[in-house]
Amino acid sequence: MPTSIITRPATSGDLPEISNLHARVFGPGRYARSAYRVREGKGLMTRFCRVAVDQDKIVAALRMTDVTIGKISGAALLGPIAVDPAHHGQGFGRKLIAEAIQSARDAGLRLIVLVGDEPYYGRLGFKLVPHGHITFPGPVNPSRILAIELKPGALSQVRGLIVAVQPPQA
Repeated sequence: MPTSIITRPATSGDLPEISNLHARVFGPGRYARSAYRVREGKGLMTRFCRVAVDQDKIVAALRMTDVTIGKISGAALLGPIAVDPAHHGQGFGRKLIAEAIQSARDAGLRLIVLVGDEPYYGRLGFKLVPHGHITFPGPVNPSRILAIELKPGALSQVRGLIVAVQPPQA
């Protein structure tokens, strides 16, 4: 990763640039993505959102949302994560994910869930969730629902619909 690029927590002032990055990376269909649908109406910024910045330009952004699963709290939904195409393959996504996982662990969360490709996210510790264990509002391929336990046994303690919640106030 180039030394001129720093990672840091995202701020509300970053939202316009994050939105532009998402538009470039995901296009107009981005609002149909499961992470957008879960987060709808709960705000765009949480304590876990992170960005990679190169000379005041955001080159990667990660959003992570506090959620309940089957009305049980202590979990977060990771996504979306976007990396500017000119910066792909340089480790920004992995770095932001690692920082978000550590932040969630430090905050006492027990579980992080995402919808993504197991070959990529498996390298970061995410595992396939048993089919039907966690459901989303809208269609999601159950073979793409992955989770990482921040506390051993956390996945076995939740089951049901994933719903975004207002994040705790700092």
